[in-house]
Amino acid sequence: MALVIGVDIGNSTTEACVADIGPDGSTGYLAGALTATSGVKGTADNVAGVVKVVQEVLGRARRDPAELAAVLVNEATPVISGLAMETITETIITESTMIGHNPDTPGGAGLGVGTTVAFGALGTCAPGNTVICVVGAGTDFEDAAAGINAAAARGVTVTGAIVHADDATLIANRLRSPIPIVDEVTLVDKVPLGMPAAVEVAEQGRTIRTLSNSYGIATIFDLDPEQTRMIAPVARALVGNRSAVVVRTPSGDVADRRIPAGTLTLIGEHARRSVEMDAGAREIMRTLRRVQPLVDAAGEPGTHVGGMLATVRDTMSELTDSAVDGVRIRDVLAVDTFVPQRVTGALAGEFALENAVALAAMVRTSHGPMQALAQRLREALEVEVLVGGVEADMAVLGALTTPGTDRPVAILDLGGGSTDAALATSGGVVRSVHLAGAGDLVTKLIDSELGLDNRELAEDIKKFPLAKAESFFHIRMEDGTARFFEEPLPTEAFARVVALSDAGLRPVPTRHSLDKIREVRRSAKHKVFVVNALRALEQVAPGGNLRQIGFVVLLGGSALDFEIPDMIAEAVAGLGIVCGTGNVRGSEGPRNAVATGLVASHAAARSLGVAVGS
Repeated sequence: MALVIGVDIGNSTTEACVADIGPDGSTGYLAGALTATSGVKGTADNVAGVVKVVQEVLGRARRDPAELAAVLVNEATPVISGLAMETITETIITESTMIGHNPDTPGGAGLGVGTTVAFGALGTCAPGNTVICVVGAGTDFEDAAAGINAAAARGVTVTGAIVHADDATLIANRLRSPIPIVDEVTLVDKVPLGMPAAVEVAEQGRTIRTLSNSYGIATIFDLDPEQTRMIAPVARALVGNRSAVVVRTPSGDVADRRIPAGTLTLIGEHARRSVEMDAGAREIMRTLRRVQPLVDAAGEPGTHVGGMLATVRDTMSELTDSAVDGVRIRDVLAVDTFVPQRVTGALAGEFALENAVALAAMVRTSHGPMQALAQRLREALEVEVLVGGVEADMAVLGALTTPGTDRPVAILDLGGGSTDAALATSGGVVRSVHLAGAGDLVTKLIDSELGLDNRELAEDIKKFPLAKAESFFHIRMEDGTARFFEEPLPTEAFARVVALSDAGLRPVPTRHSLDKIREVRRSAKHKVFVVNALRALEQVAPGGNLRQIGFVVLLGGSALDFEIPDMIAEAVAGLGIVCGTGNVRGSEGPRNAVATGLVASHAAARSLGVAVGS
């Protein structure tokens, strides 16, 4: 018996399978292991990760490293995926004409219209004046309330207030006549004074109606049609807020300006087409289908898309020690999304959701520096290291150890940077394709659309179900069921949406509802994994006909997701395809397919007396 280990070096993880192989090819699988890939797949940096996983799998099998006959590694061609967010529109407000944000506790309710006046000058206002009081930093809430009450007693109509501190409720509770108050305005000293203004605060559980409506603003300030068109971005930026302020200045100007998103040029074997990034993801992907198979892609110099593609090329060039002009973009995936953008000219750190296109691009070299890596591994492990087996072929062999599968079978390897597919026909022919966009892109979409700026939290939202902590002893799951606890929940989770992570309840610090977060999560997964699964299967299926595929086995880390396999299975259900998550060797789930395939291939060659690897 010969003790061998198959090692699959992937984009995100490195997996190993250890087995005893007899002279006749009989195989006794002993154990599997997994660790994070060190460095970029297919480079000398992988040595540390391979050494670690080999030691771990030998430990699990309780075998001595001295017994090891060979380590089998796949032909790990480097695959680099780059991501970029292309903002198509941006709200620009000059002369600081708006404040629109959601302080946790605005005061009062309703709509107030008047002329802005500083709190210190409130006492000089003549009776009959209609004003909006601007309360600056350092003013005590009791003094502010007393000053507003005194002005009202003199006949001054105070219709609203703009406050620097978090004092809106404290001030409102001390007023004889309630008014709408917006607080936590950090740049209150920049609010223009002596200008017409409107303050609106909605009741709890509601959002503003007038200042988020272009015609509502036009009515208040008596705007003409051209001015109304110019103010539209302000109204759009205020949609969904509970409170807002709009101040009109004589020289104020609002512009909704286009950002040069750049032109993407797609070069196929027989055609070359260009598409504007601001045409949206659907048009980009339609153009891609017209030129497939893709040979290369280029971005317009001086734009974001040009810079992103250039960075991907430079990275691959350094990894493979090849010329930049020799690196080719093999696939792109465009996804329509929204990105919270800071509103230029606003006074309270306002953000507006702007249209954007997320672009994933992938480059793949024809041959990675595998021989150099193999030599480094021989030195580190002090054992024979054999490089052999096309990755797609090995994945298919591993997937076929899933009980209930047979050829023709297609595999979908759902990873972090790319979605890979391969089809093995009844005659043994294997076709494969590698597409840009997978788990990393989903995480990026969730992070950007929810405005989290927290990659780790976005990853948890992607991987785990959500719930709402409705009391200290129970949560409401996203499917509507309740779950009770004997011990009180952490205080930071109370009344918040939480992700049910392996480490416990992970609060999501956002005002988005559970339904909204769930919608963003599922939409991101559909736009990346379901779209990529269908276009990958179309490219490997005979004649592009998915009905020619009998079985689809889902592999990779993302196949462990609690909803992605069901979403893909539902998408192909009407085509007569049996689709599900793989269970390699009947025990490993969707992991370890390539490593298992390497061992199976080595065993088959050994039974035939064929030399294996190089």
